[in-house]
Amino acid sequence: QVQLVESGGGTAQTGGSLRLSCAASGRTFSTYVMGWFRQAPGKEREFVAAISWINGTYYADSVKGRFTISRDNAKNTYLQMNNLKPEDTADYYCALQEPYRNARAQNIYRYWGQGTQVTVSS
Repeated sequence: QVQLVESGGGTAQTGGSLRLSCAASGRTFSTYVMGWFRQAPGKEREFVAAISWINGTYYADSVKGRFTISRDNAKNTYLQMNNLKPEDTADYYCALQEPYRNARAQNIYRYWGQGTQVTVSS
């Protein structure tokens, strides 16, 4: 089993920054991708960013150039969010897909965290 725990959510002003963390524990995998997704009130959950076991990165167009995904060797994944906008307000979830197939396809991510809330005020 795998457990994912997000942290780092909160409130920021437009133009501000937040850093989300996702701590993974449990089994290890040879090929995988860690993803971040978000769900705004009244909207469907959407892909934000992902990073593969070999550090390939993927971003949604809406966050490209503002958000940066990274990971360390201790099973932690990070989402640095800069130049935040009110439309970034959402619950953010980290997820694990293994084996790696399609970083943007949320329906094949197997493990999910509980989420952390991000609010951007104008």
